Amino acid sequence: MPLSKGIDAPDFEAEATTGKVKLSDYKGKSIVVLYFYPKSFTPGCTREIQRFVELYDQFKELSAEVIGVSVDSLSTQKRFAEKYNAKFPVVSDKEKKISEAYQVLNEKGTSAQRVTFIIDENGKIVEVLEKLKKAEEHADKALEIVKKMRGK
Repeated sequence: MPLSKGIDAPDFEAEATTGKVKLSDYKGKSIVVLYFYPKSFTPGCTREIQRFVELYDQFKELSAEVIGVSVDSLSTQKRFAEKYNAKFPVVSDKEKKISEAYQVLNEKGTSAQRVTFIIDENGKIVEVLEKLKKAEEHADKALEIVKKMRGK
């Protein structure tokens, strides 16, 4: 079971396609949409990143940052982000520490499940999206939630 809403989001520092990313750097500044996905370049994960890319400017207008995470290597993440023009950080969680902290590893412990966390400016998890029918729905639902949080 992934972490539930209402608790503090575990901080992390990790290598990403945009350089080092530290969750606490966003505290007090922006909402964070932290999405975990199983594997780069698979059909569902490709549709998901494409949708986050399409909506990214809207997230930014609402002072929200998107961060994608999977257990793929940094070189794979860089190819994945470049191919789909992801301007947001895509994190390599090769050691699975972030996935473990958020309790999203699959039963075998080989990859992350598809789960999206919405984290407010205070670092609290305000929403957890999982078990959605389509991978790309994570981006749309996350945007709806961020809009509500911003009163839009």
